[in-house]
Amino acid sequence: MAEADFLVIGGGLVGCAIAYGLARAGCSVLVLDGEDRDIRASRANYGIVWVQGKGLGLPPYQRWTRLSSDTWPAFAAAIEAESDVAIDYERPGGLTFCLGADEFDERSAQVRTMREELGEAEPDTCMLDRRDLQHMLPGTLLGPRVSGAVFCWRDAHVNPLLLLKALQVAIVRNGGRILTGRPVDGLIAGNGSFTAVTGSDRHRGKQVVIAAGTAAPGIARHVGLNVPVRPQRGQILVTERLAPILPMPTVPIRQTAEGTVLIGSTQEEVGFDTGATGEAAARMAARAIEILPALRDAVVVRQWAGLRVMSPDVAPIYVQSERHPGAWAATCHSGVTLAAAHALHLAPAIAQGVLPDELSFFHPRRFDVSQAA
Repeated sequence: MAEADFLVIGGGLVGCAIAYGLARAGCSVLVLDGEDRDIRASRANYGIVWVQGKGLGLPPYQRWTRLSSDTWPAFAAAIEAESDVAIDYERPGGLTFCLGADEFDERSAQVRTMREELGEAEPDTCMLDRRDLQHMLPGTLLGPRVSGAVFCWRDAHVNPLLLLKALQVAIVRNGGRILTGRPVDGLIAGNGSFTAVTGSDRHRGKQVVIAAGTAAPGIARHVGLNVPVRPQRGQILVTERLAPILPMPTVPIRQTAEGTVLIGSTQEEVGFDTGATGEAAARMAARAIEILPALRDAVVVRQWAGLRVMSPDVAPIYVQSERHPGAWAATCHSGVTLAAAHALHLAPAIAQGVLPDELSFFHPRRFDVSQAA
């Protein structure tokens, strides 16, 4: 039976970021990862550290996202140094394009509202009209319907596959262990420890962190935790490698360090269906071409679909079980954006056994209708 201070159930970006932070804090860590074909948001995402638009109506989520973005440069430097894996992290700011006056006005109202919700916080997001946008993107031919964009200087991008690899290497180099092909069938609490059941194997930890994405609700119930998350499908197109056309990440178009262009993404409530559809591809391609007409001649080489991990209000869930102290759950749909905060802020708090007051908002009690009434 494998034993550790912490069992971390889930080998994706959320689980590995927390495991890395725990290992750096001096805890012995065992990560239980699932099968290669398991549903994984970590291997099907856009690869952006994104602040703008996150947390509308939820100021604590806005502040948490900002904190993670500001932590990212130090986090990236640390994991690259500890893993010897370059993750292609850059922080040039990011853009969300607007087509037509209505989209521009809608985004402008959202930016104003979020500023008001944060009160005294330093503005990091602004609206650019078409003239200002063209000045920011000299030499880029914009489609005639592009009316402007939202710009946020805190936005960045990274290679999510290399990020996951770097975290895994850094966990091991900090003394942690990762077992793959170990989907958790059950979780038993007793005698001051927790035992995860993976087939015929048993793995024991003094504490456990459930970071298993859409599988988290079923596992968490074993230790008295309610983790109400659902899958949401997002589809992405990938083009052939192109000469540089975008100097920063944008929505819905991002050019990677290798030159391929990612075009996305959809927001579909289809349960656990990970199929890619021609209808979505046509819709995404049409909008991308309206923004950057040069993409009309680009060859699409791949299309994929992944499942986001969504709570009822979209914000993360962090909670320790009252029935079984030492059992934690952590879920979010922003595993890339929040990786730095998870590793360098959330994990040390879990190691100490108490979440700070600024994270109290993320307790699932906020979904309790009887409490909210």
